[in-house]
Amino acid sequence: MSAILNHAIRRHVGATAARNMSGTAAVAGEHSGGYKVWKRLSFFVAVPAVGLCMLNAYLKHQEEHDKPRPEFIKYDYLRRREKRFPWGEGNKSLFHNPHVNALPDGYEH
Repeated sequence: MSAILNHAIRRHVGATAARNMSGTAAVAGEHSGGYKVWKRLSFFVAVPAVGLCMLNAYLKHQEEHDKPRPEFIKYDYLRRREKRFPWGEGNKSLFHNPHVNALPDGYEH
């Protein structure tokens, strides 16, 4: 019984090894089939993943777009201007967004 089982296992391992040697994996000097796998992965995995990330970002933006901005509370330790910014009127940062960023005296109207 063990001889039959041993023979079946050796046949299976030999057939598996022969199949793996003729697959699309790059073998020394053989580069013919590997690009097809990456091309398919790019089109069927990467492009849909980027699309899902774009959809997620858009939906999160729409969700937060409807919320009112929080009430301004003037804290002494926030928005301190010891020195004026070297551009514009000197009170707004370089990437100032009037809808989100408050000035030291409150939001812009």
